[in-house]
Amino acid sequence: MGAKTWMLVYANGEVAEMLTHNRILDRDATLQLARDVFPKEKLEPIGDGSLLDTCPADDEVYLGSFVGVSILAAKEFGIDCPSKLSARFISPARGRTIYLHAMHSVVDWLAFAKWVDGQLVRSLSVSPDSGILEDIGKRLHFEEPFWSGKHPATDDEEDTYPLPFHPLELGEVALKEFFGYELEGFGDPAPIDPESVPLLRFKRKRWWKMW
Repeated sequence: MGAKTWMLVYANGEVAEMLTHNRILDRDATLQLARDVFPKEKLEPIGDGSLLDTCPADDEVYLGSFVGVSILAAKEFGIDCPSKLSARFISPARGRTIYLHAMHSVVDWLAFAKWVDGQLVRSLSVSPDSGILEDIGKRLHFEEPFWSGKHPATDDEEDTYPLPFHPLELGEVALKEFFGYELEGFGDPAPIDPESVPLLRFKRKRWWKMW
């Protein structure tokens, strides 16, 4: 698997349903989102991307505003403990549901979280090397088959794996459940092609005051 993400989504409802019916990027709203979330940085547009790539370099951010959905991808969301997400990324949601999704295929690490009305209701972070880094709140319905051993990381009973599932497989299912798409797939096809959801790409430059 070669999937990587570090992204945050603000939503007024079911993300997959809203993106299924409307994938028209509101460029003006996206620019306003950039100003709201990154007020201390000068963001220079560098072209278009898509939901297929939500793991930007440290000096870039990818953003997209749609009817009922805002998508942000930046280094700040690739954190081991989602519960420690800076409050400055919670307040712009203005009561909308917030989803964080981050995974890195090189180290088989996955983290995801969900906030409702500004309150964290679920956070999970796992990797085979570090084990369970964070496990807060009630497990979401799509997690249960993984924790109960229905999707083991290996079919070889003699080949031990430190977790009852492979983090990237759960990560793909989380993408599908939260947002309606997959990167590499696990199970039935997802309803949304991530390449069909456009994002704006920006180069990050901090504003410097001249004294």
